[in-house]
Amino acid sequence: MRLAQRVNRLGTETAFEVLATVKQLEAEGRSIISFAIGEPDFDTPQNIKDAGCRAIQNNETHYGPSAGIMPLREAIAKYISETRNISVKPEHVVVTPGAKPIIFHGILACVDPGDEVIYPNPGFPIYESMINFVGAKPVPLPLVEEKNFSFDVQQLRSLVTEKTKMIIINSPQNPTGGVLSKEDLEAVAELAIEHDLWVISDEIYSRLVFDGEFRSITAIPGMQERTIIIDGFSKTYAMTGWRLGYGVMNEKLAETVARLETNSESCTATFTQWAGIEALTGPQDRAEAMAAEFRRRRDLIVEGLNQIEGITCCKPGGAFYVYPNVTGACKRLGLADSREFQRYLLYEAGVAVLARTCFGKRNQGEDQEYVRLSYATSTEQIQEGLARIKKAVER
Repeated sequence: MRLAQRVNRLGTETAFEVLATVKQLEAEGRSIISFAIGEPDFDTPQNIKDAGCRAIQNNETHYGPSAGIMPLREAIAKYISETRNISVKPEHVVVTPGAKPIIFHGILACVDPGDEVIYPNPGFPIYESMINFVGAKPVPLPLVEEKNFSFDVQQLRSLVTEKTKMIIINSPQNPTGGVLSKEDLEAVAELAIEHDLWVISDEIYSRLVFDGEFRSITAIPGMQERTIIIDGFSKTYAMTGWRLGYGVMNEKLAETVARLETNSESCTATFTQWAGIEALTGPQDRAEAMAAEFRRRRDLIVEGLNQIEGITCCKPGGAFYVYPNVTGACKRLGLADSREFQRYLLYEAGVAVLARTCFGKRNQGEDQEYVRLSYATSTEQIQEGLARIKKAVER
């Protein structure tokens, strides 16, 4: 039986493939320190779990509106209004099972076959996958180490053509941990307004900014109406398995995205939405403690990586990833690229990382090697992993 041709345009998220290999090796008795998956190692705070359990006991287990239950949409609207300094109504909010559907539905709703979409590279691989899936042309915007993994504004301008329909930004960013500056956001906004472009602003790590304050492009005049904010509960509240995210956009687009939700999942599980209300409106001490711990771990892993011969690592401004340059380590070990380095660390050192190419094809002229490490794991695991990497590289 033949599958639809569009399926061949779908990419994947390699982190889950590496996770499967890690689980297989562990089942065989191997000791693996995994820096591969971007998932907080903390449990969901108890008050949020209790709210979810109460919702089930109260029979909040039936269908809900495709856009989400109104109390959660009201809570999200209030939260986004306060944290982004914009005016948001519940009608601007669509709740989804995880944040990924907003990427999917947002691109489906706004981008036609033949359009061009500019996206960050290296970046979250689902951006490029979805652009390809709808038959549009993905246009990579290089993020460069020399700019703390931001982009060159002149290069961004050069990528905009008459076919450009959308720009995707992600700050703090996966995989680099980079944070876009006020000037970067203003440059994107200027182009979006000048050329009448949509912007997807992936802000899933907005509560994990370690140096300075979080900035959203929607606070720039003229940008709220043309921007789709992506956010959710997975990273801030350690709720990855609850599958609860949302998008904030203009009211007309929200109606369209809700209709896409009707046609795909029908709605998001009702009891998880009540847990989300508690997450946003209840005590924030656990979320703040997790963020503080991630900052401490960032400092630990950056310092440790920079003590390994052949590895240099910028200090990221947010999220829970580091993106060290391993060009010297690859040369030292006689490895062709970061993919071989990833495999070497996994099988020789028992350490799982993700190679640069897990986050998009190399940009033209790119000649350095990188890997991503998620430090969403314990201090003990970080220290042991660093020791294993150092021993394997400096043998």
